[in-house]
Amino acid sequence: MTNTRRQRCCRAGFVFVLVGSLNLFGQNPQMSLSGQAHANPPSASSAPVTLTIADALQRARTNNIEFQSAMVEAAIARQDKTAARAALLPSVKYNAQYIYTQGNGTPAGIFVANNGVHEYLSQGNAHQEIGVAPLAEYSRASAAEALARARAEVATRGLVTTVVQRYYGLIASERKYASAQNAAAEARRFLKISQDQERGGEVAHSDVIKAQLQYNDRQKDLLEAQLNMRKARLDLAVLLFPNFNQNFTVVDDLATAPLLPSREEVQGLAAKNNPNLRAATAALQVSTSEVSVAQAKFLPSLAFDYWYGIDANHFARRTDGINNLGYAAAATLNLPVWDWGATLSAVRKAKLQRSLARLQLTAAQKEAVANLQAFYDEAEAARSEFDTLRNSADLAAESLRLTTLRYQAGESTVLEVVDAQNTLTAAQNALADGQVRYRVALATLQTLTGNF
Repeated sequence: MTNTRRQRCCRAGFVFVLVGSLNLFGQNPQMSLSGQAHANPPSASSAPVTLTIADALQRARTNNIEFQSAMVEAAIARQDKTAARAALLPSVKYNAQYIYTQGNGTPAGIFVANNGVHEYLSQGNAHQEIGVAPLAEYSRASAAEALARARAEVATRGLVTTVVQRYYGLIASERKYASAQNAAAEARRFLKISQDQERGGEVAHSDVIKAQLQYNDRQKDLLEAQLNMRKARLDLAVLLFPNFNQNFTVVDDLATAPLLPSREEVQGLAAKNNPNLRAATAALQVSTSEVSVAQAKFLPSLAFDYWYGIDANHFARRTDGINNLGYAAAATLNLPVWDWGATLSAVRKAKLQRSLARLQLTAAQKEAVANLQAFYDEAEAARSEFDTLRNSADLAAESLRLTTLRYQAGESTVLEVVDAQNTLTAAQNALADGQVRYRVALATLQTLTGNF
């Protein structure tokens, strides 16, 4: 075979392989050049997850790092309390030891403190320490656990407020986007009406210009509303999903908001369920226990030990008729004498922290009273505006309809129509904002009272 024929055959074989590869890829588009099939990406057409506010709260508790951190801190404080309680109770340990001592011709070996060249220990030890310090440590651990629980409750209620803001913020942005779509469609319809009337000689060209400007503004508002809706969806997705999923819908229940209890009921709930006050009170208890722990170092402590087992030169119960199995007991009194002022300094430091905790508790009490009144007033104002906002939206829609009809009949000006369109959009957006405001005000109030 000549070189020319050999080159033609190679080219034909290459073309055949290339065509076959292209056919293979065309039949299986998920196949990569490396021969491995890629997993199908999530389809945008798959059914979205439908979320209620309860679903959103549950997902946020699972995925929010601040909330989970507070829960872990509370769990750690619970384990610290368990360890402090265990320190008050007797402990039992088993000790097995072999000691070899260099021999010197005597039974005890070169170290006279040992029992022999070979010494075997196999003993159980029961130990109990009695003193003020373990009790003070347990008191501090109990107060620290109460503080961690209160902070976890603060984190829980704060997370609820955040979820409510983002959840209903998304609903409001979707409503505003729908209003912007309607406003853009209405502006387009009015632009056509003005153009038709201009062709019929019924209105001046200035009306068409004004209608065109109004249409352009509504298109811009539509783009802004779409952008705000996407931002609101992103904010909620970050809070709820571990894998940043945006394929979800939210249930619009803004119109079914719960009623606001009376001021007296709210005050009663806040007096019992305010986690901020519980946290401040627990912090004062912790600092008080810190003083007790520091002062306990001035006091003596007593320790008891009981050993049972063998401590002999042979690992056996009896050796040459002698019983190696037995017991021993000891009582130890520890009396502090001098530490160069370290304990006194610790006591002074703990007292300073206790004074600060008292001031913080007083400040928290005053802030709780002020916040309760402010949060309730905000919720009450938002609730009282509901009917007015809804009535304004209905009236604005009717006004736009009538003004458009009057314009077509030559009884109103283009400025009146534009003003009616703007009024309707503003009224619908104000209604959505007012409903979100009431929901957020309720969630904020419940950070002090708990659910009602």
